[in-house]
Amino acid sequence: MPIVLRRVQHFARTLSTVLLLATVPNYSLAVAIHFEAVAPEIIQSRLQRFSGKNSQRQATMKALFTEAGCPADHLSELPVKGAKEKNVVCTLPGKTESIIIVGGHYDYVYDGDGVVDNWSGASLLPSIFQTLVTQPHEHTYVFIAFAGEEKGLLGSHTYAQSLTKEQLARIHAMVNLDTLGLGPTEVWVTHSDAMLVQLLNRTAGAMKLPLSGVNGDRVGDSDESSFRVLQIPCLMIHSLTQKKLAILHSPFDRYKEIKQSDYYDTYRLLCGFLLYADQILNRPPAHS
Repeated sequence: MPIVLRRVQHFARTLSTVLLLATVPNYSLAVAIHFEAVAPEIIQSRLQRFSGKNSQRQATMKALFTEAGCPADHLSELPVKGAKEKNVVCTLPGKTESIIIVGGHYDYVYDGDGVVDNWSGASLLPSIFQTLVTQPHEHTYVFIAFAGEEKGLLGSHTYAQSLTKEQLARIHAMVNLDTLGLGPTEVWVTHSDAMLVQLLNRTAGAMKLPLSGVNGDRVGDSDESSFRVLQIPCLMIHSLTQKKLAILHSPFDRYKEIKQSDYYDTYRLLCGFLLYADQILNRPPAHS
């Protein structure tokens, strides 16, 4: 697939662009993926349900998961150390006890509407659940709308630190969604596991969807870091470019900044990737 390399300026907050290579050695990759996508207008309507209060965002996340079909016994709100709001967790059981976590924070800093950072990521979680619940899958997917990210990754840190050794051993991947829809899908390669990046790149190529590698090491941090320190393979998905950096934590973070077609492409790519990874990550490597 073609990857467009961008020239970036060296500001104090600088993104760097990298080239993605579509090779995954020692694994058989012949996998057929089919899924029925949620309609674009539903994706858009969930994005529009942002609120000016983080407490209301927590309630809305629970409502969105319920509306998407997450049953009450698989839906929970977990306390977060240092935050008033709670993590909202929807679990989709699989055929095995292997786990893939998909997360994104719903809180914001009260500048602008906080739609880009990060209602765009959090509100997409119920739609991904709604798609995957209709498909056979090996892994148990755990969808987490994190609280307190803007106060120092509080929600993801609390959750990650609560995991037992047994649970940690069963987690094959953590996929973090933060700041989506400003443009085509980007992956923060230096914060992501190389194998997962390659699987994502192959998915994008097969689905003919755009994907670039853009790192933000000098920009900030996000919830995948709480899992990376525990040696859990992570994939950090975003849509930031150097030109769009000024939107973060500013009055310019508005709903109108979301490019709906790019946002929907990111949703489709994530669904395809998660179903692809579900099959690949449970396979033993093929000996060459």
